[in-house]
Amino acid sequence: MTIKVIIFDFDGTIADTFDAIVRITNRLSTEFGYKPTSAEDVVNFKELTPKEIINQSGISIFKLPFILKKVKADLNSEIHSIAPVSGIKEVLIDLKDKGNILGIITSNSKANVNIFLQCNGLKDVFSFIGSGTTIFGKNKIINNFLKQENINFKQAIYVGDEARDIDAAKRSNIKVIAVSWGFNSKEVLARQHPDFLIHHPQELIEVIGSLQQQASYA
Repeated sequence: MTIKVIIFDFDGTIADTFDAIVRITNRLSTEFGYKPTSAEDVVNFKELTPKEIINQSGISIFKLPFILKKVKADLNSEIHSIAPVSGIKEVLIDLKDKGNILGIITSNSKANVNIFLQCNGLKDVFSFIGSGTTIFGKNKIINNFLKQENINFKQAIYVGDEARDIDAAKRSNIKVIAVSWGFNSKEVLARQHPDFLIHHPQELIEVIGSLQQQASYA
């Protein structure tokens, strides 16, 4: 069965939100009682899972939902100026033009995603946007939207920049493309054994095209 639906993570995969999120979380550190992120921390965090980052930063797991809600709210005031990852816009448009169905599943807010897409001329590229307030268990969000959109898991592939994206896709029984231009390093991503690990947006076209060609010969 050929791949028809390409589901993307948002932060770090499509939108270059990393610096803005670091600024916002540092501003909130006093209010929520955790240590701000230094330049050295930023480098080290790329080698860690979300749970390891939370443990090192001293964030209370009970405060985490409130922190995430505040981060998304504060990001809303900056989302207009957030740029797409270099090279990703052209690739997304190309994939859409080739007849693929593109969607987004993210822990960011749907409002932020819609503003970003509108500001960057990508509003008509995506057929659906799924949002869920969770840092763990992202597979549940994926499963819900596969069911809601009547998508066969064998026809879908997930694209994300974190180890947790790989884990979520595997738990949902869909193929996953890990991208090394986002949050986690290529070494961390490789240890999670994604179906594909790529380093430039243009490679998305090659991977999807190869999968579809293989299916046509099967």
